Amino acid sequence: MEMWYIFAGVPLLGAVIHFFLGKKPKSLNRITELLLLWYLGVGIGVGSLFSGLAQVLSPEMVAQSTGWAYSPFLREVGFANISYGILGLLAVRFRNFWAPAIIAYAIFMWGAAAGHIYEIQQTANLSAGNAGAVLYLDILMPLFLIILLVIYHKTLKDNTVSGSDS
Repeated sequence: MEMWYIFAGVPLLGAVIHFFLGKKPKSLNRITELLLLWYLGVGIGVGSLFSGLAQVLSPEMVAQSTGWAYSPFLREVGFANISYGILGLLAVRFRNFWAPAIIAYAIFMWGAAAGHIYEIQQTANLSAGNAGAVLYLDILMPLFLIILLVIYHKTLKDNTVSGSDS
């Protein structure tokens, strides 16, 4: 069962609702902050925990969805996903976890994307867990988070500079 859209869509919806219902001033910095919090907490945190637990507890089902043969190594990948999930959840509370969580997640996801592309080229494996939306999200989600982090820090500096001039 494909659930990628939950971990991509719910954080966006949560951040937008949070932004408009929140009492803090509306700014580019605030929306990037909320997007980061929601994507780190729900997208990486809950999403990676969910993926990791599926890989650890039901690796045969995950292997079937990717079109790959079952391997005990899939459980090891599951524990890697669980570690990113925990980093994502910690990043909601500790902002100094933002960059490390995003960097670790990006390296893992881009490595996974390279593996999916290799599988597509070598075996024409177009299974839902190997190609399509999953592949695009493996590439684009880390890039999106890195861009958000850069914008957040840039606008934070701008707010600090303009705030001190007032």
